[in-house]
Amino acid sequence: MTDRSDRLTLPLLAAALVALPFCLQALGLTLTSATDVVVFAVACLGLNILVGQTGLVSFGHGAFFGLGAYAAAIGQRTFFPGTLLPPVLFALVVVALASLLLGLLILRRRGVYFSLLTLALSALSFTIAFRWTALTGGESGYGGVERTTFLGLDLDAAWTWYGLVALTGFAVAYGLARFRRSPVGTVLEAIRENEQRARFLGYPTNRYKLLAFTVSATVTGLAGTLSVFTHRFASAEPLGSAFSGELLAMVVIGGMRGLAGPAIGALFFILFREMLSIWTANWLFWFGLLFVGFILFSPDGLVGIGRRLTRMVRPPATEDAAMAGRRAGAPENLPPFLRPDGVVEGVILAARGIAKRFGGLKAVDNVTIAVRDRTLHALIGPNGAGKTTAFNLISGMFRPDSGTVTLTERSIAGFAPERICAAGIGRSFQITNLFPALTVEDNIRLAVQGRRPGRFHPWRDARADREAAAETAEILRWLGLAGLERAEAGSLSYGGQRLLDMGVALATKPRVLLLDEPLAGLAAAERTRIGDIIKRVSTEVPVLMVEHDIDRVFQIADAVTVMNEGTVLVDGTVEDARTSPRVQEVYIGSGTAAMAAKARPSAAESRVLLALDSVDTYYGKSHILSGVTFDVHAHEIVALLGRNGAGKSTCLKTITGLAPHAAGHIKLGDEILDGRSAAAIARAGIGYVPQGRGLFAGMSVAENLELGRLKRRTGNGVHWDEERVLSYFPRLRERWRTPADYLSGGEQQMVAVARALSGDVRVLLLDEPFEGLAPAVVESLFETFDSLRREVSIVIVDHNLDLALALSDRTVALERGRVMHVGTSQALRDDLALRRQVLWL
Repeated sequence: MTDRSDRLTLPLLAAALVALPFCLQALGLTLTSATDVVVFAVACLGLNILVGQTGLVSFGHGAFFGLGAYAAAIGQRTFFPGTLLPPVLFALVVVALASLLLGLLILRRRGVYFSLLTLALSALSFTIAFRWTALTGGESGYGGVERTTFLGLDLDAAWTWYGLVALTGFAVAYGLARFRRSPVGTVLEAIRENEQRARFLGYPTNRYKLLAFTVSATVTGLAGTLSVFTHRFASAEPLGSAFSGELLAMVVIGGMRGLAGPAIGALFFILFREMLSIWTANWLFWFGLLFVGFILFSPDGLVGIGRRLTRMVRPPATEDAAMAGRRAGAPENLPPFLRPDGVVEGVILAARGIAKRFGGLKAVDNVTIAVRDRTLHALIGPNGAGKTTAFNLISGMFRPDSGTVTLTERSIAGFAPERICAAGIGRSFQITNLFPALTVEDNIRLAVQGRRPGRFHPWRDARADREAAAETAEILRWLGLAGLERAEAGSLSYGGQRLLDMGVALATKPRVLLLDEPLAGLAAAERTRIGDIIKRVSTEVPVLMVEHDIDRVFQIADAVTVMNEGTVLVDGTVEDARTSPRVQEVYIGSGTAAMAAKARPSAAESRVLLALDSVDTYYGKSHILSGVTFDVHAHEIVALLGRNGAGKSTCLKTITGLAPHAAGHIKLGDEILDGRSAAAIARAGIGYVPQGRGLFAGMSVAENLELGRLKRRTGNGVHWDEERVLSYFPRLRERWRTPADYLSGGEQQMVAVARALSGDVRVLLLDEPFEGLAPAVVESLFETFDSLRREVSIVIVDHNLDLALALSDRTVALERGRVMHVGTSQALRDDLALRRQVLWL
């Protein structure tokens, strides 16, 4: 996790501090320049706690440098005349208190908003210092600072003062090295990598960030006090945003991830400034260009360049692929320290009547789920059923609008994720949610550390906890990941990452384990192995699992809850779910929809317009589409069907270029689409309506459509001008100047389709166009799509199989990323037995 060379770094820093003044004097610079290097190094080390270690970019840390300088100068002249240590301590207390209070305010915002608030802090503090002449001296500055004797040493002597500054700088480096290796320091790096995951391991990340902000500001303030005694003068200049930018540039140029990087950056800055300013007054311009160069070509700074040069001279030993070193055996029972004490008779986790709305959409409505101890309880249902939302309400990601959630009869509804974890719920995520740049061992150790009393210790070495280390090693052995301790989590195969994600959740020692699609995207062998592990775990720790692979669910689950459209459809045994006509209707349709009974004459022609040939698509290391081959004829409607997770949406994204394919070919008319960008494919005549619509919020209907056609007047397909679009969607004429996000759900869906058509379009791709719409709106859109078959070809993905089959000419069925059936939609529409064979079990 932290730089393993820290222990070697400290002796090298000590040697560098001794040699620094002699080297700079040999270059014609002064002893004051050497002192400034150390002062700036301390400031950059402080800033790097926030930027490099925690991942929070501050553009205003110069404010704490300047505050420390002013507080020390005013403290010496007003309260502690003729002394050095009392004013320094006074200044550090002032900076610490100010940063604590400001951190409570600023850390309410994240990302760019946090950075902008720090920039505003810098501008505000500069204005106050510059204008408050009575306190700070304004533009004239605040002078009269003295370097007195300290411990019998005459600090007025330049060499003596440099020695004290160098000793202070080394003490700061040593302290921060200990801080980096401490439990707090390791959590800060986890926050940098994945704050959400850190919260679900039980860490109150806001407290850790506040501590990092305060320590960072205080160390930078210490540099300000050293600076004011070096130059015997305090000014408003360090409070400005320019100085804060220079500190940030030093950190980036030196290297953020290593302990010594910021200090190297400070040395580079001083040398660059002093040497280049001899030749030009515009040295900052050239420094800015150099900074941009580092951002583009060496984000890990001078330290990274040094490492790459070292690898050229001494190449590292060649290693096998990340998963090659694993030592996996057959699934075993959980290690003893992860097994819960005692057995709860009956229900251990209960969500009763929970509900959640997002705007006008009721995602979960009066859902009740009861999980019994030592059972595997599966939560299944089609896309948009509300499974993941219910899962997130239970695990603390969202607060329920109503209802209760209890764990062993204790209410946990609305708790923050860290409190949910502490209460005894561990969870994995639908998309693997790890600390990718940290090692496999560190991922597990962070989870183990999160339940230990010393997790907030800022000084002790986190790896010195032998009990935590032993538990980490045992969990890795149990998972079958032994031998991969030093591999980065992000370098594992997709199956390895899935396994590690589950292991991280288990390492929190949960009383109930929540697994969100743990088998998604896995190969058959991995699916079998991880399924067996989950079943074995559930005999000791109850498991609530959301999963799309219903075949596997029916093999291993003890109880099943089926959701549809935000409500519970069936709650009972596997056999209850397997034989329920209502569940089968959700997954394979009823075959009796009113619209399906009406004859729909086909407009399909023999000419192939869109063709996919042996297409493979990956998400990271997950193989989603495998050898997909099918075609779409001119004016044909093709239904792309399959169970959840089969790869339907990915197939549409692959055609549009949003998920570029790794192998195979896609052809549109006479054009090959391989390797083209999504924008180029859209201009070639592909219109795409994504699931969720993806409208431009705040823009009117007219503006949404104009953006849709702006770059797509290419002559590729039917030309859809404003009047042609409105002839199919007349209701939009009344809403023409209304912001699209103010419309009803049905009207928004009409805008999304109209925008996809705007311009010149040959093929229209529809991803779940009927999802969440009222029956009357569904019927209206259905008739519109039926009419559109005479204009364009259509590929439709929708979980309402009756509608999709009634509308389409042909059906392509996917299963686990492969085409398993191609045939007429009428055959599946009329023959429920065939439909059950193709789409059910």
